[in-house]
Amino acid sequence: MEWEQTLSMIKPDGVARGLIGEVIRRFEAHGLKIRALKMVHLPLDQARAFYAVHKERPFYVSLTHFMSSGPIVAMILAGENAIQVNRDLMGATDYRQAAPGTIRADFARDVEQNLVHGSDSPESAQAEIAFFFNELERV
Repeated sequence: MEWEQTLSMIKPDGVARGLIGEVIRRFEAHGLKIRALKMVHLPLDQARAFYAVHKERPFYVSLTHFMSSGPIVAMILAGENAIQVNRDLMGATDYRQAAPGTIRADFARDVEQNLVHGSDSPESAQAEIAFFFNELERV
């Protein structure tokens, strides 16, 4: 059976606060398998490229500066309905509206600096995975 794949990121705030292991534990506890994993420090131009879809949004400048402010952990997660499972585990973008027990409800302190990112569709997952991982880096 071919599992769905998605890109997930632990943002600079999650890395700085030492939450990498906890976030990964939650993914694995819900049946998601890690197919690739790396820590990188995105230069500002790369953060801008990754979030280009939001270029016209008012938060684009602050988001790209935040995402280039420290290391992130990028990973490919795989499993049945991986995109939706990951998004359910992350919780709503606004942590104040996230369901109890989600990553953002439990750990986020800011709407923008909300610990995690996850692809929102199969198309974005494919593009986002390709942004961070070449074929040799994928299991």
